[in-house]
Amino acid sequence: MEENAASPTVVTVEENRMKKHVNIAGILQIVFGSFLVLGALTIAVLFGFIDQFVDDPTAIKVLGIISTPLVVLMLLFGGGMIAGGIGLFYCKPWARILTLVLGAMGLLNVPIGTLKGVYIIWVLVQSETISLFEKGCPGKV
Repeated sequence: MEENAASPTVVTVEENRMKKHVNIAGILQIVFGSFLVLGALTIAVLFGFIDQFVDDPTAIKVLGIISTPLVVLMLLFGGGMIAGGIGLFYCKPWARILTLVLGAMGLLNVPIGTLKGVYIIWVLVQSETISLFEKGCPGKV
């Protein structure tokens, strides 16, 4: 009977340990997502600035064709990373799935994105983490 009493304590300790890793993953997502959003805004301003000095209508169209999808994709991925990172702090199941998908996509960004993606995937597929997200965060409403 003592083994059963000790078992929930061990699981709670493991869940608390994984909660720290989940928080680190959330911070990583917010930081890297913020870099993407800032990069998108910088590209938008830069291309808008360059646009003022170009007289060729074809060049202006090319700048628009290049910059618009690039800025939109960077804002979407950056915003998704920020939203997922915030959701991880509150143990939202949708945030876990979103962060797993974005972490898997980040594996293509060698070498930093690969390291971040591997860490995030490792954290979010652990059984203790899944249990933590099913129960909700300790102390959160």
